[in-house]
Amino acid sequence: MAEAAAKSKKDLDFNQIREQFPVLEQQVNGQPLVYLDNAASSQMPARVADRIHAYHKNEHANVHRGIHTLSQKATDAYELTRKKVQDFINAQHKDEIIYTTGTTDAINLVANSFGEQFINEGDKILLSEIEHHANIVPWQMIAKRKGAEIRVIPVDDNGDIIWDKFLELLSDDTAILAIGHVSNALGTVHPIKKMIAKAHKQDIPVLVDGAQAVPHTTVDVRDLDADFYAFSAHKMCGPTGFGILYGKKKYLDEMPPYRGGGDMIDKVSFEKTTYNITPHKFEAGTPPIAAGIGFGETISFLNEVGMKNIAQYEHELLEYGTSLLQNIDGIRIIGTAKEKASVLSFVHEDIHATDIGTILDQQGIAIRTGHHCAQPTMRRFDVSATARASLSFYNTKEDIDRLVVGIEKAISIFE
Repeated sequence: MAEAAAKSKKDLDFNQIREQFPVLEQQVNGQPLVYLDNAASSQMPARVADRIHAYHKNEHANVHRGIHTLSQKATDAYELTRKKVQDFINAQHKDEIIYTTGTTDAINLVANSFGEQFINEGDKILLSEIEHHANIVPWQMIAKRKGAEIRVIPVDDNGDIIWDKFLELLSDDTAILAIGHVSNALGTVHPIKKMIAKAHKQDIPVLVDGAQAVPHTTVDVRDLDADFYAFSAHKMCGPTGFGILYGKKKYLDEMPPYRGGGDMIDKVSFEKTTYNITPHKFEAGTPPIAAGIGFGETISFLNEVGMKNIAQYEHELLEYGTSLLQNIDGIRIIGTAKEKASVLSFVHEDIHATDIGTILDQQGIAIRTGHHCAQPTMRRFDVSATARASLSFYNTKEDIDRLVVGIEKAISIFE
């Protein structure tokens, strides 16, 4: 994988890295911005925004269709991102990288295309109890259409998969296991590699929703042996409207196209249409070219910082934040799994999450409140909403200190 250029963590100055994010220099409500909503969307370094602007300013043309210089230049830059993604997640073939508009689009693609080809009446679709809606609703839709059944793997009070229940639910009629790598609402890191190995022993393919994992740790799809892996650019310092579906060729080549239109075709007549090869048969129409090119720059930036360095630094922040929040009277952290990513989801015994978020915003502190597109997770933990502070490598311990002071002020207001 392409991390050779990364420095070791001890040689990195994360304050200097932070300076590459201009948005963090502003004030909100008269206070320096503390941005702790990274699980929803992370911020973009200046060099990525500059690369997108350079395309619009100097290279704007459609891709794949033109023989003129600008089109060729745009196509080369756009397709270079595919190679960068292949290296970043250690895919075996560049053709296993499909461009989508994001994780949601990628999961919908698999649910519809894989589902159309491989899911039959009476089959089981296996999900966990703490999935994002994007990894629930598409499967419900295909299950209804094909006469399949959703089965749910329960989690314990910490937010960890109940392993024995998972094993019990694996069956010969399970068509697919669709599982989040990291819970967006709790930060739980599922034992994905072990789960995939168990599923594969029964020839069950696995889709992994990696939206909350790829921004925070090294992901090697061949080491995991994932059949499908989906993630979004905007959660990893990239542009909105762009994402990736990795899929093994043995499935992609058998799956029908998800959408019809230009660029996904081979020959078209009113009598019959034949389709392009993988991955292009899944990429109908003019794509988000600027976002795709910008995402290539994002990957170069992340490689230079080093995903292992990011994981280590964010783990230090998570431990620091956890220790402080645990000592605030009335605060309860929701999601205490042994393996966690950079999410601090919490409730106060007397104050609604929305009120906490509003008071924090008045102090320039941005968090997310609500059900986090994970209503079944909220029901599992018997809460209507949580306040969620989610960390990135441009955050600091001072940001967490500000968060704690802000929460204590909110509590004092309601006393």
